[in-house]
Amino acid sequence: MTVTDTVTDTVVDPAVVETLRTAVRGQVLTPDDDGYDDVRTIYNVIHDRRPGAVVRAASVADVVTTVTAAREHELPFAVRGGSHGIAGFGTCDDGVVLDLGAMRGLRVDPRHRTVHAEPGLTWGDLNHATHAFGLAVTGGIVSTTGIAGLTLGGGLGHLARRCGLSCDNLLSADVVTADGRLLTCSANEHHDLFWALRGGGGNFGVVTSFEYRLHPIADILGGPTFYPLDAEVVRGYLDMLADAPDELNLVLGLVRAPSAPFVPEAWHDKPVCAVLTCWSGPREQDDQIRDRLERIGPSVGQFVDRMPYPVINTLFDDLLPFGLRHYWKGCFNASLPDGAIDAHVSFAATLPSPESATLIFPIDGACHRVGSSDTAFGYRDANFAVGIGATWHDPADDAANIAWTRAYYDALRPTAMAGGYVNFSSDDDPAQIRANYRHNHHRLVEVKRRYDPGNLFRLNQNIDPGAALPS
Repeated sequence: MTVTDTVTDTVVDPAVVETLRTAVRGQVLTPDDDGYDDVRTIYNVIHDRRPGAVVRAASVADVVTTVTAAREHELPFAVRGGSHGIAGFGTCDDGVVLDLGAMRGLRVDPRHRTVHAEPGLTWGDLNHATHAFGLAVTGGIVSTTGIAGLTLGGGLGHLARRCGLSCDNLLSADVVTADGRLLTCSANEHHDLFWALRGGGGNFGVVTSFEYRLHPIADILGGPTFYPLDAEVVRGYLDMLADAPDELNLVLGLVRAPSAPFVPEAWHDKPVCAVLTCWSGPREQDDQIRDRLERIGPSVGQFVDRMPYPVINTLFDDLLPFGLRHYWKGCFNASLPDGAIDAHVSFAATLPSPESATLIFPIDGACHRVGSSDTAFGYRDANFAVGIGATWHDPADDAANIAWTRAYYDALRPTAMAGGYVNFSSDDDPAQIRANYRHNHHRLVEVKRRYDPGNLFRLNQNIDPGAALPS
């Protein structure tokens, strides 16, 4: 598949469609149905595909029925949770899309500090529910992101340095496997599958319930501080992060300054460095955090305040609505040497649109206290995950934005580690699969062979069950 998809006329055998309509409680829509164009469209509209049928599951039974039909009829099969996947794996041509968006059940257990959540939920949904009990878990930086894809790929976010990745907080999962079984996996049940789900993506089945560990976090000091685009600012950020306690998360953004009242008009739409702060430590130390932000350099705008934790995950929602065009690349870094900093500053000076950004996430602290083979997410010796994200409106600008992202990525490769974060990868990176999963790739292949030998779940950053294993 490529990032410049073409629209085709597609059908699934009408008998299969009729079987699905009879057997499932949710909706089944085909190209002849009203509303089809709405349900086939995903967050990243650069992927314009026409599935033969979209099943909007209402229950686990609907999931089992749809998986079984796709397997028995050897149909292309895409699984969609929150629909935010930039690579476009939540849709397909010719086959069946299983849309989990209506499965939004959620139950918080404040006594045991856990939550059971269905795969159609967004992080905004989950944060709202857990915040009522003063609890939270690591979950992205945009509230409209689905919980499923983010968790299965690893799960970066504002609480990662204190609480670990989203997948590090996964306690159990209910999974419909390729043969139609519903399995509950945890450290004590189907532990091999549980291991693979935590970073291995959607390769092994459809997760119908996630159980997360929650942490006592209610309010935080958070928000962005904007600085001039300058290598010294990046170094100041690195200095602040180097001795920061785990409760202080600092994401570095290379962005265009927003047209916001707290940014002088002269800086609007200019390339800048942004340090996105999330301090979940004591309120009494808020002023110390503010002082440390001032030491990075003179700011050109700031919105840092006490807020409920869920609010910080909404700050960029308006900038990144449904229906834009995106192309991303990503890499891991053990450090950010001068060559990497220079490349970042140079390319950030030519950010192609107000929505485009590079985000540099720290993945140390609690993330490093999980072994590199304890989960499928193997880059526990990396200190940074870099996401380069071009975002734009007009299809005529596709080639220029994709070329900018690729050139930027190529410029970072000499100082980066071999692989990248799977949730930042586009659909044109199949050669990167082994590097993305690193030393865990061979074990993932073994799990794939056990639970999906026919590779039904292949529309993802795919673990090929036929891949050669080390002898």
